[in-house]
Amino acid sequence: MPRTFEIVFLASEMVPYCKTGGLADVVGALPAELARLGSKVTVIVPYYRAVAEWVEKSRVEPRVVVNALHFFLPGYAEGACVREITQDSGTRILFIDYPSAYDREELYTEAGKDYEDNLTRFAVFSKAGLEAAKALNIRPDIVHAHDWQAAMAPVYLKSHFRDDPFFSDTRSVLTIHNLGYQGRFPGGMVRALDVPFEFFSIDGLEYFGQVNLLKGGIMLADRVTTVSPTYAKEIQTPEFGAGLDGVLRACSHKLSGILNGVDYSAWNPATDAFIVADYSSRNLAGKSKCRADLRRVVGLPEGKGPLIGMISRLAEQKGFELLLEALPGIVKLDCQLVILGAGDPRYHTALSEAAQKYPKNIALRLEFSNELAHKIEAGSDAFLMPSKYEPCGLNQMYSLRYGTVPIVTATGGLKDTVDNVTPARLKAGKATGFVIKAFTAQSLLNTVKKAAKLFREDSQAWRGLMIAGMKKDFSWPAQAKKYVKLYSELMD
Repeated sequence: MPRTFEIVFLASEMVPYCKTGGLADVVGALPAELARLGSKVTVIVPYYRAVAEWVEKSRVEPRVVVNALHFFLPGYAEGACVREITQDSGTRILFIDYPSAYDREELYTEAGKDYEDNLTRFAVFSKAGLEAAKALNIRPDIVHAHDWQAAMAPVYLKSHFRDDPFFSDTRSVLTIHNLGYQGRFPGGMVRALDVPFEFFSIDGLEYFGQVNLLKGGIMLADRVTTVSPTYAKEIQTPEFGAGLDGVLRACSHKLSGILNGVDYSAWNPATDAFIVADYSSRNLAGKSKCRADLRRVVGLPEGKGPLIGMISRLAEQKGFELLLEALPGIVKLDCQLVILGAGDPRYHTALSEAAQKYPKNIALRLEFSNELAHKIEAGSDAFLMPSKYEPCGLNQMYSLRYGTVPIVTATGGLKDTVDNVTPARLKAGKATGFVIKAFTAQSLLNTVKKAAKLFREDSQAWRGLMIAGMKKDFSWPAQAKKYVKLYSELMD
């Protein structure tokens, strides 16, 4: 039996209550797996307007467990309400209900701009979250904070709560989901955090005169993790360190990478309610029906080359500069592209122009649609992720399960999950996808050309590639055990 713990998660988003990205999926899945392994898990999340809307739609009313939570931060009156839901897994969800901080249109931004008081909004969240655990007598072995929005929790454990016997045996873990987002603010705002001034230093929150919440969490957490082993190495280099590579090298003794998992109850072609025909590695017959259905839905004609899917935030990080440069060459290969996503307006414009120019080859949907995302994973022959950096990535793992061959750059979690096609690996049945070796448009085009050639000329080899990918297991139970091992080492 694995060792069990009392664990408190602090995270700024969690499915199904509120989501902007992959963080929400991780926080929605990992606590349930830890609970199944025997630990007691409490997740603390802000009570955003989005959560209130979920409550109204689902008709699941969180009960009030603390009417007026006592905490102090300059400019914030006491009196946050704490609400609770218990999930079927036994995971306890606590919401910090503080309307002046969280009753807003979006989670972090509005009209494309960060809320000006994000520092205090999430300092309130971290401090109130710890006070909520104390008020409800949840005595954690582990406080597990996620990203910059919860990074003050390890800082408060080492400052405000350091002499509090309630937390005397508590250890802290900070998980970095994307180092590109750090929570940087003007240095003068440090007074709003209510920490001794000694914590605004090179060994704490100070970063070139600014307050950097993520840096403070990295420096003061007992352990730091990222969401893939390769990303843990990459962020210690100037290229991927986003200015914190020196800090991370100094903290390398407590830094490790644990790959995110996949919820196969939601992403499985054998049981997917969104797709027109089920299929599996033992019976691939439904795949062709899904391909035809996807073409019908997005308005593409039949084609000779591979149908390539993309589901992505439209951002430079995701490699869209390379894609736009390589598009004419990809079209000449008789490939078709289905792109689903939204983001930077310049990519909306450029991709819309490309879709108008190549209507038989490119279908574009500038939105996020869960149903269409499932149809793209099931109906595509290949899935393209030319990311500049990718801490973990989930879509390449979804694609593997759906027999949709990934074409990815050699970075972060993409490198950790996709086994590149070579003649030897293909013959041994160990290849699962195509890896773009260099972050250039030419390398992207060459790799797509290689994939398209195999697709057209060797259907048996392509089928073997599909089946090898479908047999890969990136389920959460295996990954949760790695967290239990990390917690055990920390408590020992």
